[in-house]
Amino acid sequence: MAKSKDAVDMTPDELDDALVKLKKEQFNLRFQKANGQLENTTRVRTVRREIARIETALHQKRRAAGAKA
Repeated sequence: MAKSKDAVDMTPDELDDALVKLKKEQFNLRFQKANGQLENTTRVRTVRREIARIETALHQKRRAAGAKA
């Protein structure tokens, strides 16, 4: 995922799947860092930001769905 615009266009189920995938990647990156095997240190930052983008989009979609009901 490159931009928040991509996250806004996704369905809540797709966002949940992407969030789970990124959380797993974040865990693996932390594990690699602890073992001294992490080569691409910038990936930690980008994963963290992508998680924030997805969580923001999910929050907005759930809030909009709640307002319609």
